[in-house]
Amino acid sequence: MGSRIVATGRATPRTAVTNHDLTRLMATSDDWIRSRTGIGQRYVMRTGESLLDVAAEASRIALERAGLSAGALDAIVVGTVSSEYGFPSFACLLQERLGADTIPAFDVAAACSGFVYALSVADFSMRAGEFSRVLVVGTDALSTMVDWNDRRTAVLFGDGAGAAVMVSEPGPRGVLSSLLRSSGRHWDLLSVRATGVRAPIDSEVRRSSDDAIKMKGPELFKIAVKSMEEVSREVARRAGVKLEDVHLIVPHQANLRIINAVAERLGLPPEKVFTNVDRYGNTSAASVPIALDEALEANRIRDNDLVMLNACGGGLTWGANILRW
Repeated sequence: MGSRIVATGRATPRTAVTNHDLTRLMATSDDWIRSRTGIGQRYVMRTGESLLDVAAEASRIALERAGLSAGALDAIVVGTVSSEYGFPSFACLLQERLGADTIPAFDVAAACSGFVYALSVADFSMRAGEFSRVLVVGTDALSTMVDWNDRRTAVLFGDGAGAAVMVSEPGPRGVLSSLLRSSGRHWDLLSVRATGVRAPIDSEVRRSSDDAIKMKGPELFKIAVKSMEEVSREVARRAGVKLEDVHLIVPHQANLRIINAVAERLGLPPEKVFTNVDRYGNTSAASVPIALDEALEANRIRDNDLVMLNACGGGLTWGANILRW
């Protein structure tokens, strides 16, 4: 018995911040940001907003499209590093918000790889017969963790949530293969030493501490491209499919240069790679499910298409999934 995504949903905070808006906060320009990242705007949390509200909205959309109530779920798995509190988990708060009662609900902390990891964990559990209907969510609010005086990181990140409803069913459609990897020795390439969406640290503190996002960009770029290429090739091999037969890759939307470099190394044309980083920025664990939802909405994915999801994030973590839609 395998698992299949039957519906998706997405949501963002209300406020869109353009590159031109950022020029009033720091020494940067639209051209500087676009040429290095491909990003034109991003959605960010404002004081008083809750990431839980955003994730609940994405989840409700996915559940409605699936024709399921929250009470019909067997589990909720959330990929996030943006806890509302130190604990309880984001998944438990989401469970309560949706009214899903006493089902298992837990977080998977794999940073930008969070949704790929969460989907894989859900699929593994469903194949083992533990669950039949699982809500998988990717959500983050890294804008609350950046130093807004550091243009190297502040221009990259946006906030949001994406959700997918997975069901167990026999047959050739669904998740064909998943592959997860990590390398703790590279932990310091992308890290946050202290965080909390409900209690963001102001920029004055962050300028004199390690509390904001720290990123070693050039090193991270090289490892991200290499690892995403390798995991994509291996997950395809394990699924018994050829890369050229994949109809669409939905990658983590880190920045356009990484996406294009991975596609080039895989020998895939631009039309086989879905991107929306220009409108959302890097939404961490939310980027893959948001992009997947948009790809479906745009009819870029049709029944029986082969779809690949891949991502790389802090940890370092990386992974990929192959699905027959």
